Amino acid sequence: MCNIVIIVEKILQMASSRKVIELFYDVVSPYSWLGFEVMCRYRNVWNIDLKLRPAFLGGIMQGSGNKPPGLVPNKFLYMTTDLHRLAQYFQVPISPPADPFEAMFEKGSLSAMRFVAAVQEREVGGDKQVEQVSRELWMRIWSQDKDITQPASLSEAAMKAGLSACEVEELLKLSTSKEIKDKLKRSTQEALDHRAFGFPLAVCHVNGKAEVFFGSDRFELIAHCIGEPTLPLAS
Repeated sequence: MCNIVIIVEKILQMASSRKVIELFYDVVSPYSWLGFEVMCRYRNVWNIDLKLRPAFLGGIMQGSGNKPPGLVPNKFLYMTTDLHRLAQYFQVPISPPADPFEAMFEKGSLSAMRFVAAVQEREVGGDKQVEQVSRELWMRIWSQDKDITQPASLSEAAMKAGLSACEVEELLKLSTSKEIKDKLKRSTQEALDHRAFGFPLAVCHVNGKAEVFFGSDRFELIAHCIGEPTLPLAS
């Protein structure tokens, strides 16, 4: 009995000492996918409470005055090589679409991110559905060169993530509501309030202070910030 009490006390102590990390992301961003997958892996290793924060990258770019790397020729050329290396290292199946400009800038991700926000609004008891739907949308745009803007595309991704046809129909309706549009705007504004200029953006809450990290290559610094070890999580 005494051993059970000690174990329960240790579990409660760990839960109370968990660091909260918010991860702001958009499925139009391949670097967000890399950051997302690695943070999801670390969630099982670090004593953290990972909060997924779907937001709209287009709003971040406009609000911060930043330029997407794809619009700067030398950055775009580097990004192509860089993504190939990172995809191999982290074992994330990134394969750029045939026309990245069309996928990222002409079609964009507003309807997709509203849909993810709707999934989050309806999910109870965690963020497993948000994680799975987000991953399926990344798979479509950044691995299979498929659309993520049309209702049929969103439906296919959501059902692959395990949602029923009935749930998807309800979420598609909800995603066009003012409630969800405002929810996505708030999340995007919160990222801007943390001085975001791109995604992924990790906000670590440590001792009452928010420590902000941009990019998918800051895991060692994040670990140092929250007092956790870095481990080889390439797979």
